[in-house]
Amino acid sequence: MILTLTTIFVSSFIIALSGALMPGPLLTVTVSESTRRGAVAGPMMILGHGILELALIIALLAGLAPLLNRDDVFVVIALAGGAILLWMALSMFKSLPRLRLSLESGSEKKQNLVLAGILFSLANPYWLIWWASIGLGYILHSVKFGLPGMAAFFSGHILADLAWYAFVSFGIARGRDYLSDKTYRGLIGCCASFLMLFSCYFFWSGLDRLI
Repeated sequence: MILTLTTIFVSSFIIALSGALMPGPLLTVTVSESTRRGAVAGPMMILGHGILELALIIALLAGLAPLLNRDDVFVVIALAGGAILLWMALSMFKSLPRLRLSLESGSEKKQNLVLAGILFSLANPYWLIWWASIGLGYILHSVKFGLPGMAAFFSGHILADLAWYAFVSFGIARGRDYLSDKTYRGLIGCCASFLMLFSCYFFWSGLDRLI
């Protein structure tokens, strides 16, 4: 039993890490927030991400998977996600001229990082599709071993996300002392550009599925 649970944990960690390493909206915003908020940004974003994933796992076990695989659901999620990312990108572009690298500025409105982790996970339709397919298969395998099996699966999965995002945030936070305001604005501009690209891709994916 211990060997089986260890196998579930390790394989879940590796599969989740391979996904976490791929760039996406959540990682892009984590990079942006880490320049201002420091090493705490990544773990806090993953806290929100993990809360959402735990809720989704429960929903999948309750029979939500067929709904997530429907074309009309995909279209709604893709278009809504594209709109959220577009709004975020335009807001970042608009703020560029006045941006300064002041991490704990009292005058700057701070984003709720846990909520951001939830929203930017939801904004990615392919995150939901992954869970409705690959994720669901792994859940059905793990649930055969009861609560210990599910705990091994979820802990391996979320620890992979946490490890990578904490590493990214820590690396950016350590290097922030070497960033000038000009370089900082360039970094945020790049993040905004990536969000814009993701937005266009999600719009195209939704419209393509709709047509």
